[in-house]
Amino acid sequence: MRQLSPEDLAAWLADPAREHPVLLDVREPWEFRTCHIAGAQHVPMNELPRRLEELDPASEVVAICHHGVRSMHVVHYLSRQGFERVYNLAGGVDAWARSVDPAMPVY
Repeated sequence: MRQLSPEDLAAWLADPAREHPVLLDVREPWEFRTCHIAGAQHVPMNELPRRLEELDPASEVVAICHHGVRSMHVVHYLSRQGFERVYNLAGGVDAWARSVDPAMPVY
């Protein structure tokens, strides 16, 4: 499983020469409402199997949750479904808020 640090993701998103990945936020709705990375696609983890067709297996996908545990499970699941370019955001939105976007609410 490939891990991506918040700093590496921020650099990727800031690079105009690189296509942005799908930011797949798998947290619960109340968590997503509390805070999320701009441009993230919200698909709660328990809805992913029935909403899988919303994702392109050829795209680069960065799975995101609160601390990186649920998203790690999602990366494994997506890999088993044929997604080859998936990453886990190490530390989740909590690490993103602490190291990239200090204005983001934490919970």
